[in-house]
Amino acid sequence: MEYALLQAVFLPLLLSPIAYVLGRKMGPTPAMWFTFVILLYTTVLVINAALSGTIEEHYPWTEQFGEFGFLLDGLASPFAIMIYVLSTILVLYSKPYMLHKFHEQFEEEQKINSSGGGQTSIVESSSLTNYINAKSGLYFALYLVFAMGMLGTVLSTNLIEFYIFFEVMLIPGFFLVALWGDGPRRKIGLMFLFWTHAGAVVLLLGFLMIGLTLGSFDFADIHESEIPQDVLMLSAVAISVGLGVKLAVFMFHVWLPYVHGSAPTPISALLSPAMIGIGAYGVFRLIVEFLPSTFAELSIWFHIWGLVTMIYGGAMALMQDDLKRMLAYSSISQMGYILFGIGSISVLGLSGAEMMYVTHAIGKGILFMMAGIIIVKVGTRSISKLGGLAGKMPITAVCAVVGALTIMGVPPTSGFMGEWILFFGALETAIEDGSTLRAVTFGLGLVATALTMSYMLWMLKRVFFGKTPEHLEHVKEGSWYMTAPMMVLAGFSIVVGIYPDIFLKTIIPYMNGVLGV
Repeated sequence: MEYALLQAVFLPLLLSPIAYVLGRKMGPTPAMWFTFVILLYTTVLVINAALSGTIEEHYPWTEQFGEFGFLLDGLASPFAIMIYVLSTILVLYSKPYMLHKFHEQFEEEQKINSSGGGQTSIVESSSLTNYINAKSGLYFALYLVFAMGMLGTVLSTNLIEFYIFFEVMLIPGFFLVALWGDGPRRKIGLMFLFWTHAGAVVLLLGFLMIGLTLGSFDFADIHESEIPQDVLMLSAVAISVGLGVKLAVFMFHVWLPYVHGSAPTPISALLSPAMIGIGAYGVFRLIVEFLPSTFAELSIWFHIWGLVTMIYGGAMALMQDDLKRMLAYSSISQMGYILFGIGSISVLGLSGAEMMYVTHAIGKGILFMMAGIIIVKVGTRSISKLGGLAGKMPITAVCAVVGALTIMGVPPTSGFMGEWILFFGALETAIEDGSTLRAVTFGLGLVATALTMSYMLWMLKRVFFGKTPEHLEHVKEGSWYMTAPMMVLAGFSIVVGIYPDIFLKTIIPYMNGVLGV
């Protein structure tokens, strides 16, 4: 289809005002279905384009920055597909969860208002229905812009274009956290904005060093041999640091547990599986592909950085009692796996790293949705206050087990395919190079997988099994709006686990080409 990628990126942005008006005038249900249809249509466009092979679109922009374009190839297609698949199914999940959140906030504002001496306010004079309509319209409009920013970043063909989309997705993300998060949401929203914006500025400095040296910001004009060595290493480090903040790897991870713990759960289920992994896409595209010699020098550091992140994130997850913070630290650990695979500098290691993005998107999407159902139906996020929920919420429990097995890398889930390919590549490099250091990191990486299994199994046992506390005797299963998206992802995990070539048939040839194999 002509202009398929252009439509996929910009239709959600252009139609977001309609979602806003629909929400305000007609309520959350029409706004939800409108948002769902738009994202379903654009998801079909992306999948159809991916099935057609490499698709590239270019449009005139400005002489100062170069061309504005979109590229869907073996690297970008798994990222693009998972971003829009998650965005689409989470629209349905959003309705019951956000209605629950809007009711909570309405009651909070009423209490604050009633304690203020009886003065009339907008909240007092408006009905609950009007309040919910206004909030739902804004929510779904911001949701569309957030999804659009993520996809635009992945499909960009120009450094400045990449940076613009990279920043665009931060703006709706900030408002979604600051307006409807838990706890001190405005402070946490600002933390998210400051950390990720600071990382983006460092990233931009790396882009400017490359673009101004070459006289072009287009991806097609980036040739490592034409960049001076001192500029090359400095720009590569700047890009790595900027993307490291987005990935929330060790040292730059501080913001993530707060933000993922506070954000509305549908947004947590996008931030963790989809958004932070875009940092990995940036490393693949901007370092591995465009700066291969520099990447070869830095690869061992990526490898070690990933290992430390894997172990740190896993250890911290094991200590959490808050369900969403546990999943947030798990995401840090999983980003470590991806960086670990990238640092292996082998075809299978790099392929496994990208496959880990896919499997993390599936598994963590399921688990955050599980957490949201528990928050809505039980009213607590404390793992120590839960137990025996498998009998009360069987669909949620089964999907949660599939999600946990996916994160642990147990067959026949998709996680197994990503994890074993990644570790095979790491071991292959250690043997070929005869590197004792890489052999040690490989062994320690296996230890990190034991940590992953520990916190996931411990979480499942305490939440779904054992004796049911008295206060949970009347808990019921979540609505179909919430359970159906989980079931779709759980089924997808099994399908990809059995037939991984859905993604690997595009990933491996791309990695072969990048490493010149």
